[in-house]
Amino acid sequence: MTEPAPGFLWGASTAPHQIEGNNLNSDFWASEALMPGMERSGDACDSYHRYREDMRLLADAGLNAYRFGVEWARIEPVPGMVSRAELAHYRRMIDTAFELGLTPVVTLHHFTSPLWFAQEGGWLGDRAVERFRAYAGAVAPILDGVEWVVTMNEPNMLAIMIGMAQAMRSQQAAGEWQSPTVDHEGPRPPLPAPDVKIGERLVAAHHAVRDVLRERTGAKVGWTVANRAFAARPGAEEKKRELEYVWEDLYLEGARGDDFVGVQSYSSQWVGPDGIEPHPPHPDNTLVGTAYRPDALGIAVRHTAEVTGGMPILITENGIATRDDTRRIAYTGEALKHLEAAIADGADVRGYLHWSLLDNYEWGHWAPTFGLVEVDRETFERRPKPSLAWLGATARRGLSRPH
Repeated sequence: MTEPAPGFLWGASTAPHQIEGNNLNSDFWASEALMPGMERSGDACDSYHRYREDMRLLADAGLNAYRFGVEWARIEPVPGMVSRAELAHYRRMIDTAFELGLTPVVTLHHFTSPLWFAQEGGWLGDRAVERFRAYAGAVAPILDGVEWVVTMNEPNMLAIMIGMAQAMRSQQAAGEWQSPTVDHEGPRPPLPAPDVKIGERLVAAHHAVRDVLRERTGAKVGWTVANRAFAARPGAEEKKRELEYVWEDLYLEGARGDDFVGVQSYSSQWVGPDGIEPHPPHPDNTLVGTAYRPDALGIAVRHTAEVTGGMPILITENGIATRDDTRRIAYTGEALKHLEAAIADGADVRGYLHWSLLDNYEWGHWAPTFGLVEVDRETFERRPKPSLAWLGATARRGLSRPH
């Protein structure tokens, strides 16, 4: 990397439901039993018990940051009953990160909610914002010393998941479960666009929690947005702008006034005069059916900087679903070159967190492997891939290069 700011974060990210295991009180755990074609998360990677081992792998590789989540369904298994033991568990995780020299980046909501919250109407319920604010207030005391807090992961993708769940309930949709992050084999219609009304509710919830965290912690507060890195076909520029608002800019505008914004980027999508073009099958496609587009990260950072007026940016997710780790290294190396160019052009980027530390549960599917570390699902043995050491070496070069 060219001249990252002092204290530039280099590391990897995870989400609690995808790695912890046995998230029994969550809405997603309940849905896993009901949706045809959905694989169960089960024990996942057993990171609830093995988090120290996971963090040590990062630290030993020479990385200095770890993004992980606090699971609301564990903290508040029934409304108003806060588990002191679970708060203590997540504080131990934060302390372990500090002990190992890792900067913790803590996410409060990563797609999953308590089952009772979903049954109460979820994010569209009358008490949604109040409930989320109360949860954040309960977590605030354990965030002492934490510098980076993400209120909510990818609210634009969460809005799609909420819309899909509504459609399933009203029986407008049939067939097998479709993960929002995994494409079917062959071309398919793009995911439904996130509903603007749902998005506006999530923005309100984010602002409410941002206020609570600012009152009660010294952390920088922001949220993360899934960037589609749209590219317009000739004549489709206006359509691209229209789609960017619904898919991203509503949420990026909602980040104005935050301390930072998280950019999450994997691939790019073409927009034609009729909208997003379904991506065709291709030998270079990733395991989730997306195009191999490491340049997407540069597109994402530039667009985010433009919409937010140059806010500080943290790359909170970037990676590739592949079984071939040499391809992961090639993808990431090229993505970092595009990031470097965006920084050289003035983007205020504070860190790069790869998705994911571990091969994990990909929202209904186990096959897509994004991890720097392979996990044996029988024994939970961690097997670092060459990409982990490569990223650590890249970080050491980037962090030690003089200004």
